[in-house]
This record gives sequence, C-alpha cells and structure tokens, in this order.
Amino acid sequence: MGAALRIAVLRERARGETRVAATPETVKKFIALGAAVSVEAGAGLSASVADAEYAAMGAEVGDAAAVIASAEIVLGIQGPEVALLAGAAPGAWIIAGHEPFGAGKARVDAYAAAGYEALAMEFMPRITRAQSMDILSSQSNLSGYKAVVDAAGAYGRAFPMMMTAAGTITAARAFIMGVGVAGLQAIATARRLGAQVSATDVRSATREQIMSLGAKPVFVENVAGIEGEGAGGYATEMSPEYQAAQAELVSAHIAKQNIVITTALIPGRAAPRLISDAQIASMKPGSVIFDLAVGAGGNVEGSVADQIVERHGVKIMGYANTPAHLPADASALFARNLYNFLSAFWDKEAGRPVLDAEIGDAVRLTAGGVVVSARLLG
Repeated sequence: MGAALRIAVLRERARGETRVAATPETVKKFIALGAAVSVEAGAGLSASVADAEYAAMGAEVGDAAAVIASAEIVLGIQGPEVALLAGAAPGAWIIAGHEPFGAGKARVDAYAAAGYEALAMEFMPRITRAQSMDILSSQSNLSGYKAVVDAAGAYGRAFPMMMTAAGTITAARAFIMGVGVAGLQAIATARRLGAQVSATDVRSATREQIMSLGAKPVFVENVAGIEGEGAGGYATEMSPEYQAAQAELVSAHIAKQNIVITTALIPGRAAPRLISDAQIASMKPGSVIFDLAVGAGGNVEGSVADQIVERHGVKIMGYANTPAHLPADASALFARNLYNFLSAFWDKEAGRPVLDAEIGDAVRLTAGGVVVSARLLG
C-alpha cells in the first residue's frame, strides 16, 4: 500500500462561520481508517476545540499552506475559495456544503476549472442508508431548537403557565410553520418550555407527526389533491388556490399567537413568503417571529438577517447561519456526517473511499474539469 490518504481541514473563512468540519473524535476515526489528517491552526477555536486536542488524536496542525499540501480530500463546512487550495493533489475532493444554487455557484465553476472534484453534502439523497450523512437534517435539528430558545429570550414574558399566589400567568402560544426537521424540533422545544403549540405544513402527511409531539395541527381543508410533497421529502411550491386558502387560515390563526417560527425552504429557490406585513400587524404587540429562512430570502415580510426588526410592535428576527450560533454541537454533528459518508465507502485495499453511483452521482458537482451534476445542468 502506498502513502496514506491525506485529509485536510481548513479554518472556515466565511463571515460569521464558527463551525469546523472535523472534531478530535472524527480525526481519531479517520486516522484509524489509515488516513493522515492535517488541521489548520485555529480551525476549531470558535467551536471550543483547541489545536492541542487535534494533535493529541494524531493530526498534524500547521498553517494553511502546510495543511493543504498534497491533500487528496479537503473537508469544509462551506467550500473554501480556490486560491486556498493551491498545492492540493490534482483531482482532490472538496467535500462541504457548497451552496451551488446561490452564493457558491461561481466557486463551483472555479473548482471545475481547477480540476477538483466538488462533493456537495447538501445534495445527499434522502434515503435510509444516507440518513447519518445528511447535514441538512443534523444542522436543521439544531436550528429548530435555537429558533425557539432565542425567540423565548426576545419575548418579554414567560413561556409556561405559572400559578402563583399573586395570580396565574397564561402559557405562551407558539405556532410553527413548516414541519420538517427544524419544525419538528421547534415543536418539541416549545412544548418543553411549556408553550401551547400549534403547527402547519403543506404536506398533509405531517399531521400525525405534529399530533405525536402534543401540538395542534392547523391545516387547510377541502382543497383536494394538493399534498405538497416533492422529491426526497421536500416541500414543493403550492397552487394559487392552496396558497389563498392557506393565507386565509393562517391569517386567522396567527393573530392569536405570541411566538411564530417559520421554517419553509425550497431547495434551489428563494424561500416562500408565508407572513405578510398585514398579518404581522394583526399580532399582539410584544409577539416574536423567528424567520429560519431569512438567509434564503425570508418567509416573513421585512425580516433582515442577523437583526431584530420591530414592525407593528412585533419583533422579527432570524440568523443568516443559525447552526453557527451553536458551534460546538453543530460542528460535532457535521463532522460525524462527513465521517459517516467517507467511512461508508472506505475501501481498505485502496486506502481511500470509493463512491457508488447512487450517492456518489447525487453529491458530485464537478469532475474531469467540468460541472457534471444533473441538478446544476438541468
């Protein structure tokens, strides 16, 4: 067997990105597979991981140039700029969340031109054997939790009902819009905090999930044949008839809510608008809306990433990068997703991962100097 496969982990350079793509746990596991791992100095500091912890697990820690030298696999949270990859092995795999439909499109094109093979973790197919590799699920789970906790912090009242000698405090009413991974965690978190929770989704199959968590389902009725289920379990855009019926239902319900969490995202498109200014105006002053989709254009009219905007006495908030506000846990889960992905395809004889067609073709964006992903070429 030849020299060990070299895996590089660079410090994230995107504004506001606090996560890191490898932890001491996953470094140890990669080395156990037979790989050599190099980590840029300071890569884990914002996620509470010291350089010495990586070194203790067998990683080489150095500057970016030393780390990237001859690297055959580069792991990232967000794809690094091509200039940082100078010195990597020809055809190196760049494995990260690449945002190829948005901010990362030009970077993906640059990877192709440089001959690198970009693998997009957000394109991981929604199949049973890939669940442990799914960064969208692991990061969304934390996002749903964080949205509720921070909305509770911005809300000027308590969440649970409290019975005291001085009188009773009524429970907050929380409404979750969109019941994917983030929405389900938001429901569970709001319930744990003691709120009265309701939820809605365009996919009728989520009704039982909402009820199983002890929340009240709020669904459009009598609009036949619109299930909202797209490929891979994602929501799709709705018909005008459904949108009108949903808007009417939500308008009546939202006026009674204290906390609203919106989670609706459609891959490759701007986030759908769920809440209008008029609906915000119908809410009680002091209410809080957390827009988890603000980084993709926003579900809420007037929401601004990383700012609390007040409209009609209602606080509207949301982060461009919600998982980055829980860097230690988000990094741990993301890093395990990456390890689970590569270890599932590790060929002991070759000393490296060998991808199959089902998952490999789904996540591969570039190869042989060109963009090859059907989702980008279609």
